Amino acid sequence: MVLDKIEKTNDIKKLSQEELRQLPGEIRRFLVEHLSETGGHLASNMGVVELTMALHLTLNLPQDKIIWDVGHQSYTHKILSGRKQAFDSLRQYGGLSGFPKTKESACDSFNTGHSSTSISAGLGLAAARDLTGDQYQVVSVIGDGALTGGMAFEALNNASKLETNFIIILNDNDMSISPNVGGMSQYLSGIRTANAYQDLKSGVMESLHKIPVYGERIVQRIRRTKSGIKQLLIPGMLFEDMGILYLGPVDGHDVEKVSAMLLKASRVNGPVLLHVITQKGRGYEPAVRNPARFHGTEPFEIETGLPKKKKRKAGYTDIFSTVMRKLGDRDEKVVAITAAMETGTGLKRFHNMFPERFFDVGIAEEHAVTFAAGLAAGGCRPVLAVYSSFLQRAYDQVLHDVCLQDLPVVFAIDRAGIVGSDGETHQGIFDISFLLPIPGITLMAPKNKWEFSDMIKFAVNFSHPIALRYPRGEAFDQLEEFRAPVEWGKSELLYEHGEVVLLAYGSMVKTALQVRESLRLKGQECAIVNLRFAKPLDTRMLRESGEKYKLMVTMEENVLSGGIGEAVSEYLDRAGISVPVLHIAVEDEFIPHGNVELLKKQVGLDADSIVEKIRKQMEQR
Repeated sequence: MVLDKIEKTNDIKKLSQEELRQLPGEIRRFLVEHLSETGGHLASNMGVVELTMALHLTLNLPQDKIIWDVGHQSYTHKILSGRKQAFDSLRQYGGLSGFPKTKESACDSFNTGHSSTSISAGLGLAAARDLTGDQYQVVSVIGDGALTGGMAFEALNNASKLETNFIIILNDNDMSISPNVGGMSQYLSGIRTANAYQDLKSGVMESLHKIPVYGERIVQRIRRTKSGIKQLLIPGMLFEDMGILYLGPVDGHDVEKVSAMLLKASRVNGPVLLHVITQKGRGYEPAVRNPARFHGTEPFEIETGLPKKKKRKAGYTDIFSTVMRKLGDRDEKVVAITAAMETGTGLKRFHNMFPERFFDVGIAEEHAVTFAAGLAAGGCRPVLAVYSSFLQRAYDQVLHDVCLQDLPVVFAIDRAGIVGSDGETHQGIFDISFLLPIPGITLMAPKNKWEFSDMIKFAVNFSHPIALRYPRGEAFDQLEEFRAPVEWGKSELLYEHGEVVLLAYGSMVKTALQVRESLRLKGQECAIVNLRFAKPLDTRMLRESGEKYKLMVTMEENVLSGGIGEAVSEYLDRAGISVPVLHIAVEDEFIPHGNVELLKKQVGLDADSIVEKIRKQMEQR
């Protein structure tokens, strides 16, 4: 196999032309075989095999720098930089990351994981190169979906000032995760289909060259003209109007053509955008037919593309999908918003049923929040479904445009807590801490699937900003007998015996039950309170618990700093209630990729770790 000859960085440059022709097929087989076992981002990686080969053939790594936007499409890059032996451990604890990691390889020049950042980072590296007098190339690879992000436009605007080489590769596959939307997508579609432009350009140039004496002068004059022939033939060439030289479009699955264009781009003293057309999922038919499902996939059967796991129980996202459809039936004012995550957030059914009330704004979380604020100001009931780690990107808009105006926007915060194999950039462990300080917002989380359904209905009918956080995966289906009506700021007492009370929030109620059972086996009873609300806290319950119990244990799947535990301790302090409080939360650290249960054990959020901490605390008493 040709792939066996790739053991370290730049080995690809030693291959013959025939071997280079064989290599894409071998890489794709390698990816399908390994990801069918480990899971991972398949469709995006299958689409950039030849593009990545061209980059490795033309650049001198690790001296030259590649910044992969988001980075989930960097698997071929990892293979070609000598990491293929580690693919058995992909996205497992202590194993190969699913994203670029500077600690993993010198060929990973910048850590990525969120969208629309690569041009900004690349510009920074190019500026540092020029300031220090170094000599290396900088290439930022950004997808057409990521180009809808406002940060990408800010960077493009800034790039026009650069007077030294900087290459932006626009990997255009007409997809982000869900199909692309909006003006930029339509604009790029126009360029994709403008094959006549390339033919016309070649024909015009060829004809001009044939004109005696004056022909060559006319050609040179056109090349020197700032607007260029592209402006004459394609109205409003956006990138060149911004001062960025546009090259392409070029077939991203033709290694020789992409390599030639990269060499051409490298000779430009200024920013260059190379427009490359690729096909998401290329080489594996199930991924070609359904690229969204194979964006991030669990282990699957190669022959069919179907998941290896048996059908799982309904997840929180599934329940959200069902309830939103029902609410859409009942109330025409209910509208749904997503930032390019229609399937991931469970809004596809709502979209199908109520297309006029569904809005996919593309990868643009800041815009999504302020757009929701405008909808609320106009009398609608907007529900913005967003992953916890992506809501971080719109903090100012949550504070300034929603909460400052006290607008009834519902933030449905999916993937809250530890999410596992995507690692540091995707763990949803900060939303409680960054939302708690904002005046006027309500924060709540359900203990199980029934309470989740009730809370969605409560949130949609609430007249102020409200955030509902819920974890990834199967919905907890115990404690059905505890279904008190959801009342604003009111907790729920589940069990009340013993000297210790567990104040559990959302997903941690399930863990609290395990802790209670384990303590009972050791001869110690404990009480459990389902907090329900992180803001406002149930201060009456806190006062009564402080007087009744000898130890309070706060439990949250969030960082300790600025979280519920600190809020509880602050209240008890102000109220003059002297009771020991044990905080169960994530310490001051980022959580790597790995199995969720293993990660919880590593950070002390599993039942055994909590039991041990409680017993030590009680012994110290």
